[in-house]
Amino acid sequence: MSSGTGAASAPAPDPHDTATAPDTTAPDTSAPKNSMFSSLRIRNYRLFFLGQVVSNTGTWMQRIAQDWLVLSLTGSSAAVGITTALQFLPMLLFGLYGGVLVDRLRKRPTLLVTQTAMALTAIALAALTLTGHVQVWHVYLAAFAVGLATVVDNPARQSFVSELVGPGQLQNAVSLNSANFQSARLVGPAVAGVLITGVGTGWAFLLNGLSFIAPMAGLMLMRGRELHAVERAPRGKGQLREGLRYVAGRPELIWPIVLVGFIGTFAFNFPVYLSAFADDVFHGGAGAYSLFNTLAAVGSVSGALLAARRGTARLRLLILGALAFGAVEIVAAVSPTLWMFALLMIPLGLFAMTVNVTTNTSLQMATDPAVRGRVMALYMMVFLGGSPVGAPVVGWITDTYGARVGLAVGGAIAVLAAAVIGLILARVGGLRLSVGWHRGHPRVRFVPRDRQEALAPVA
Repeated sequence: MSSGTGAASAPAPDPHDTATAPDTTAPDTSAPKNSMFSSLRIRNYRLFFLGQVVSNTGTWMQRIAQDWLVLSLTGSSAAVGITTALQFLPMLLFGLYGGVLVDRLRKRPTLLVTQTAMALTAIALAALTLTGHVQVWHVYLAAFAVGLATVVDNPARQSFVSELVGPGQLQNAVSLNSANFQSARLVGPAVAGVLITGVGTGWAFLLNGLSFIAPMAGLMLMRGRELHAVERAPRGKGQLREGLRYVAGRPELIWPIVLVGFIGTFAFNFPVYLSAFADDVFHGGAGAYSLFNTLAAVGSVSGALLAARRGTARLRLLILGALAFGAVEIVAAVSPTLWMFALLMIPLGLFAMTVNVTTNTSLQMATDPAVRGRVMALYMMVFLGGSPVGAPVVGWITDTYGARVGLAVGGAIAVLAAAVIGLILARVGGLRLSVGWHRGHPRVRFVPRDRQEALAPVA
């Protein structure tokens, strides 16, 4: 598809490419595959990573401030859900077209444009809030504008990682990206909580707008000759249908996307759930909301760093992580005290990150570089675009039946979806359920069908 090792970003590196690899790929091949931070040895990725550290902190500050501002203006969890829905509605409507654009365009200039648009939106919302003129429809409009930029920004950032590090470090880099985002979640909510209670939400919006300077500077300082070039898709008709057919014909792509669609739509609506638990169930205010998000981030960082040490992303791990995630949500829904609920945010964040990183990495590793933008756009459209459908629904359930019922319903849907899709993937992969005993203990696992038949007793 293109020249050099960087082009062969498919599941297995091409040995012919390895023989002609340019010197600029040396950091990729020399770094230990099992080192937790090996991809940071690559200069371009290091610039990208450091820029995202600053920007992600600002993003989390704005998320907390935005949710709390809407709740303060309206007193409604459903309104928070509408804000979340509007932010992800563009991904649902235009996500696939964004993927087509990303496959055609150069990633670095594209990211400079989208990051600038999001910075200007945050600064505009800051000006309205600090001058006392903000209304809830302003927040809705800002959320929708950020969503429009995300349509292109998200698949561009996802697929740009492979150009920064090449196939050998892709698993590590994707995991570190997630750890980066979730580490910022440790700092951002805490700072947002201080700003909200001290000087108001407007300063959180302003600092987020200024934080985009860091990733834009990193993008401009990168060395273009060290990028792993990937051939861009030419302009043509039918590229959207081509991407959909590509995914539909591969069970290892379509079923993980379906699973995260259910989870993203009904179980990942943390702004709705956590704000309702902080305000209505435990009456802890903005401080409790920030605490819940911070502890969930602790678990998410742990999950991302564990993923960075793993050499592969197995679909079995995705199913188990989704089952555990849904189970923890159900347990948290019935937690009697604030501190028990807060502590459960740690395993909740860990299993949520396991689902996120495993899906992201397995999709990228199993996808041809020429259609990676479209595949990742479909993934993000389903994962994030489900919120416009799910957020108002879970917001209504939360307002009508209480936060505990809303969270329990989300967890139950996650468990059911993981169980059903796990069985489908096992059947597609030629596996059967084996129930037996091992060293005096019951053991349930999937084994190849031929092996299951060999182990069956002879009549």
